[in-house]
Amino acid sequence: MRRVSGGFVVGGFTDHHVHLHLVDVDELTASVLGRVVDLGGNPRELARWAGDGAGSLGIEVAFAGAFLTAPGGYPSDRVWAPEGSVREIADADAALRAVTEMKDAGAAHIKVASNSTAGPVFTDELFTVIVDAAGARGLPVIAHAEGPGEAQRAIRLGATRLAHAPFTERLTEAEIDLQAASAEWISTLAIHGDETYEIAVDNVRRFYEAGGTVLYGTDMGNGPTPVGLNPHEIAALREAGIDGDDLLRTLDPVVGAPPLFIPGADVDPLLAHPLTPADLEA
Repeated sequence: MRRVSGGFVVGGFTDHHVHLHLVDVDELTASVLGRVVDLGGNPRELARWAGDGAGSLGIEVAFAGAFLTAPGGYPSDRVWAPEGSVREIADADAALRAVTEMKDAGAAHIKVASNSTAGPVFTDELFTVIVDAAGARGLPVIAHAEGPGEAQRAIRLGATRLAHAPFTERLTEAEIDLQAASAEWISTLAIHGDETYEIAVDNVRRFYEAGGTVLYGTDMGNGPTPVGLNPHEIAALREAGIDGDDLLRTLDPVVGAPPLFIPGADVDPLLAHPLTPADLEA
């Protein structure tokens, strides 16, 4: 971030949890996003969008490729899951093949589904096989952890990032401290309603206060979410106590992306727009 007369210049923002198959990707080119991270899709299609550098969408695209899940596990039965976006993993050999496939496609992460409320999940042993295979290929594991105890289990077994801030249950202070020392959370607060929203915001507030790293992410494509910066997610992060420079850090501005201008004395990302020569003359 660079302070200039009349405001601040920053790189385009990052949404750390999107599903490009489920949105109108052409709208991204007019947004203030400089990078998106797809966390569940057809790896061949995602590789095409990622391309080289800014990729075919005009912004940087990173991806995890297909969801890795237990046979019959989430989201294998979901009508919204695009063809080729799920790999059902029954054993260690299948795990190694799937991780290798994602790596060869250009994945930057591995996405593991661990949703015990919607079907079977991996055993500890098979989850660990996936983590080890991913680690050997330089790929961190991001977990969709849903259901009692799943957030704690995923991190204990070696995932380093949660695709959603925990929303199934209010974590204890000891659990929050362990998470803050071991994991990053992608926020995705605005997708929730009522009780799960309150649980997730409370968990994020205490995780952030404990020194945990929160990353802005919206689960773009999950319902009628904006294709661009989501003001509801920004409001939820502020409700969790994250604002100012810390809020900007959750947005992870992209160095080298087309610059944005944020007018005023305060760093309010909702005021950001693509930098023009007139902004620098103000």
